[in-house]
Amino acid sequence: REHPVTGPFIEGLREVEVRTLEEMKDLMMNGLALRMKASTRANQNSSRSHAIFTITFSKARIASDTGVTLENKVSKVSLVDLAGSERAGVRGEVACSSGSRLREASNINMGLLTLGRVITALIKVNSKELVKDSPRGPPYYRLPEVVPYRDSVLTWLLKESLGGNAKTVMIAAISPLAVHYE
Repeated sequence: REHPVTGPFIEGLREVEVRTLEEMKDLMMNGLALRMKASTRANQNSSRSHAIFTITFSKARIASDTGVTLENKVSKVSLVDLAGSERAGVRGEVACSSGSRLREASNINMGLLTLGRVITALIKVNSKELVKDSPRGPPYYRLPEVVPYRDSVLTWLLKESLGGNAKTVMIAAISPLAVHYE
């Protein structure tokens, strides 16, 4: 669902107010403990799901005489840990040729594939393409394609971070195994 002010969210998840770094660390460790993991030949603790830890900072300026909030600034930091892509039956990966592991791997890959499609669409949206030789007449700018945020829960939740008024940094851990080279 999407809140008209705060954006996309998942029902049932809770927001917890923290005042110290230690409280935030405890929440992050609790979330990490609940994360699904499985052993693979390449990694003892391979994550089987994506994780998003969002920190919302709020700064309010309050009138000292009336106690009325004059200004409220809010910013979000989303720490995202993506599960690695999976190939069914590849040596070193999870044995995921059937059943729940195959569905799990398929869901992981769908989220990653959609993330790639969203990034590609955002690049196209931000670069205007002038069509000069148009059978329709004078040159025109091609309309941007629709960004497929809603195609996965992952991209829907990261919508503001990916395409909004945001700075985004991505760090990738890539396996050096030859079997993963394409």
